[in-house]
Amino acid sequence: MARMKFLCDADRCIECNACVTACKNEHEVPWGINRRRVVTLNDGLPGERSVSMACMHCTDAPCASVCPVSCFYTTADAVVLHNKDTCIGCGYCSYACPFGAPQYPQTANFGTRGKMDKCTYCSGGPEPDMSQAEYVKYGANRLAEGKLPLCAEMCSTKALLAGDGDIIAEIYRERVVTRGYGSGAWGWRTAYGETLTV
Repeated sequence: MARMKFLCDADRCIECNACVTACKNEHEVPWGINRRRVVTLNDGLPGERSVSMACMHCTDAPCASVCPVSCFYTTADAVVLHNKDTCIGCGYCSYACPFGAPQYPQTANFGTRGKMDKCTYCSGGPEPDMSQAEYVKYGANRLAEGKLPLCAEMCSTKALLAGDGDIIAEIYRERVVTRGYGSGAWGWRTAYGETLTV
């Protein structure tokens, strides 16, 4: 069975936010919630990089280990999902996650912010596949349709990769070998003609 993973190639990401928009539109995510966001490191400086961040579907997910009601579970494809019917909205998962993936759907006083929401790798949730109940709670189930997450499919530079972890690792390895050390074909040096000391 494939182990589904995300990988963002920081040398290719152009911070267009197409992945963020695609995710919001595909799943009709509530206002104020972004299951995916683009983070820029060293903004405006030589060596600036942007990375598309969401739930990384960890092998030993810290969100699952701190959840007092065990609402997190891992599918056969190694996708970390949560059950909104079991979730009590305590927020422990948001503190434990190093990527900031679990979020409250509303900004209000504690106890009224609702059940946690997070990236589902476009694979729905515990409801029956392709059902209306699944879509309302978790969004589209593209994996059940044989498709990859829309955020990765919408990435114009193919910086965001999604799929079987072994295949993604091989694609990234080939990119690194092809471009050599440093930013190579897709980075600061090409865009601005400057030499970086790394």
